[in-house]
Amino acid sequence: MMDAGTKTKIYSCPVEVTIGVIGGKWKSVILYHLISQPVIRFGEFKRILPGVTVQMLTKQLRELESDGVIHREVYQQVPPKVEYSLTKFGKTLVPIVESMTNWGMNYAKSSGKRIELVGKGKG
Repeated sequence: MMDAGTKTKIYSCPVEVTIGVIGGKWKSVILYHLISQPVIRFGEFKRILPGVTVQMLTKQLRELESDGVIHREVYQQVPPKVEYSLTKFGKTLVPIVESMTNWGMNYAKSSGKRIELVGKGKG
């Protein structure tokens, strides 16, 4: 809902605010990888997230950057080199992503689901 006077979004609960920042199919996965590998190049994201399209990856990275969660460093060279890292603000999400990781590992184990991290061995 929007406040008509200020055009500011009004959230119904704090979880909605959090999901607004890290929601979406790929954002929390991007954060997971940036926690374990502090600097990741765009091409590396394409490799470790084989199910994401270039357009969707670009969109999710731009949204995280816009929200101040990640930093995008562009090196002026040919071919272009772009690296992503967590900002200080982004690092405040580490406990949330770690909790999601632990919950996911426990759920996968109890439900017989298989986790296989691309480029990181098997989980």
